[in-house]
Amino acid sequence: MPAYLIVFTDRGGDETRIEGDDLTAQFDPHWVTLFDGAGPCFAAPREKIHAVIRVDEQEPAPQKE
Repeated sequence: MPAYLIVFTDRGGDETRIEGDDLTAQFDPHWVTLFDGAGPCFAAPREKIHAVIRVDEQEPAPQKE
Protein backbone atom coordinates (compact mmCIF):
# COMPACT_ATOMS: atom_id res chain seq x y z
CA MET A 1 0.00 0.00 0.00
CA PRO A 2 1.49 3.36 -1.00
CA ALA A 3 2.33 5.69 1.92
CA TYR A 4 3.84 9.17 1.97
CA LEU A 5 5.43 11.10 4.83
CA ILE A 6 4.81 14.85 4.53
CA VAL A 7 7.45 16.99 6.30
CA PHE A 8 6.36 20.60 6.78
CA THR A 9 8.77 23.57 6.85
CA ASP A 10 7.14 25.39 9.75
CA ARG A 11 5.95 22.65 12.13
CA GLY A 12 9.22 21.92 13.92
CA GLY A 13 9.47 18.24 13.05
CA ASP A 14 5.72 17.54 13.02
CA GLU A 15 5.09 15.15 10.14
CA THR A 16 1.97 13.69 8.55
CA ARG A 17 1.75 10.15 7.15
CA ILE A 18 -0.88 9.46 4.51
CA GLU A 19 -1.49 6.00 3.08
CA GLY A 20 -4.02 4.37 0.80
CA ASP A 21 -4.41 1.53 -1.68
CA ASP A 22 -4.23 3.71 -4.80
CA LEU A 23 -2.48 6.83 -3.50
CA THR A 24 -0.45 8.97 -5.91
CA ALA A 25 1.40 12.27 -5.53
CA GLN A 26 1.34 15.18 -7.95
CA PHE A 27 3.73 18.13 -7.80
CA ASP A 28 3.18 21.36 -9.68
CA PRO A 29 4.91 24.74 -9.30
CA HIS A 30 2.57 25.85 -6.49
CA TRP A 31 0.96 22.79 -4.88
CA VAL A 32 1.64 19.28 -3.61
CA THR A 33 -1.49 17.14 -4.02
CA LEU A 34 -2.13 13.52 -3.07
CA PHE A 35 -4.91 11.63 -4.86
CA ASP A 36 -6.76 8.42 -4.11
CA GLY A 37 -9.47 6.65 -6.11
CA ALA A 38 -12.05 9.28 -5.16
CA GLY A 39 -9.91 12.28 -6.13
CA PRO A 40 -7.72 14.73 -4.20
CA CYS A 41 -7.33 13.83 -0.52
CA PHE A 42 -4.50 16.18 0.57
CA ALA A 43 -3.16 19.46 -0.80
CA ALA A 44 -0.68 22.00 0.52
CA PRO A 45 1.27 24.94 -0.92
CA ARG A 46 4.78 23.86 -1.96
CA GLU A 47 6.39 26.63 0.12
CA LYS A 48 4.98 24.97 3.28
CA ILE A 49 6.36 21.51 2.40
CA HIS A 50 9.97 20.62 3.18
CA ALA A 51 9.79 17.07 1.77
CA VAL A 52 7.42 14.36 0.54
CA ILE A 53 8.91 10.94 1.13
CA ARG A 54 7.44 7.65 -0.06
CA VAL A 55 7.75 5.35 2.96
CA ASP A 56 5.80 2.20 2.09
CA GLU A 57 7.48 -1.13 1.63
CA GLN A 58 7.32 -1.90 -2.05
CA GLU A 59 7.22 -5.51 -3.18
CA PRO A 60 10.31 -6.63 -5.08
CA ALA A 61 10.01 -7.19 -8.81
CA PRO A 62 9.22 -10.79 -9.76
CA GLN A 63 12.31 -12.84 -10.54
CA LYS A 64 12.66 -14.58 -13.89
CA GLU A 65 13.29 -18.30 -13.71
